[in-house]
Amino acid sequence: MKQVVYTIFVAFWTAVLTIIALDAMTPTAEAGDSGTASASYTLAEVAEHGQLDDCWMAIEGKVYDFTDYIDQHPTPPAVMAPWCGKEATEGMRTKGYGRDHSERAWQMAEQYLIGELADPDE
Repeated sequence: MKQVVYTIFVAFWTAVLTIIALDAMTPTAEAGDSGTASASYTLAEVAEHGQLDDCWMAIEGKVYDFTDYIDQHPTPPAVMAPWCGKEATEGMRTKGYGRDHSERAWQMAEQYLIGELADPDE
């Protein structure tokens, strides 16, 4: 009986510590440079970052630097490449075939937020 109780005790604390460790390793919207979006960029400035190794996108009035994410995206880099340096709301909303990205993908994108898209009239 003691061995069963001990085994359950160890399994419980192993699970708790694993959950804590995974939570600590999971990036959040507050991680990195993102979250504040205090900077403002024009589409011309976004266009200067139109390569896979320097990939910014403007999506729904916000500017994202997806450079570090390209290799983590579930599709080949060539899928994101045409949107680098451009207004990419259409790509995010349609994935190229009319289907919006998941809520999780939208939340993940916030980690790469670097600023707001400047009003072209200003």
